[in-house]
Amino acid sequence: MARNAHPEVTERRILEAARDLFMEQGYEKTSIQNIVDRLGNLSKGAIYHHFKSKEAILDRLNSADWDYSQGERDHIMARDDLNGLQKLRALFTVAINNEEHRKLNEAGLPFLDDPTTLASNLNFWATELPKHWLPIIEEGMRDGSIPTEYPQEAAELISLLANYWLLTRFYPANRAQLHHRIQCLATMLSAINIPVFDDELIDQTCDFYAQFDKQDPHD
Repeated sequence: MARNAHPEVTERRILEAARDLFMEQGYEKTSIQNIVDRLGNLSKGAIYHHFKSKEAILDRLNSADWDYSQGERDHIMARDDLNGLQKLRALFTVAINNEEHRKLNEAGLPFLDDPTTLASNLNFWATELPKHWLPIIEEGMRDGSIPTEYPQEAAELISLLANYWLLTRFYPANRAQLHHRIQCLATMLSAINIPVFDDELIDQTCDFYAQFDKQDPHD
């Protein structure tokens, strides 16, 4: 049998097909066979040669999504027409208006029911994710737009609450309760001189998180 001379091309095709299917019909409703059918000219064996499971495909997509998020942050950081607070607000806005980012996160939510996976994510939110926010907060401190005395704590607060507390999978809420919760987060950040949330961003953030659990029994 001839060897695949361009395995990276095959992997990219698998990832693109899986990503499209996850976005169209959801992760749980997508099978490896669905991915095979979408590709048209690859067998299940060929897919398993590159990825040991459907979860491994999702992991790779999430890694690419994180790399994209880092690139967006770097792009925002490089802008010289915004102060630190405006950059922080822009970073929030980019994240909550990225539909592919939302659907990939939604696909991964069921895995957080596993205690080991949840512990791993909590560790990432506690140790790595704050590094995503901290440079912008510190820039705002330097330019005077974010006069906080709690930069590290604010980065940790955003990282944990935005990825855990605002998710109705863990803290059930209807839309009104979710909106009030986001207002509470906005108030906490404002209290330490990081007034990143205006009314428009609160509404947009509520729209983003409300999409994660459309079948919420509280609604």
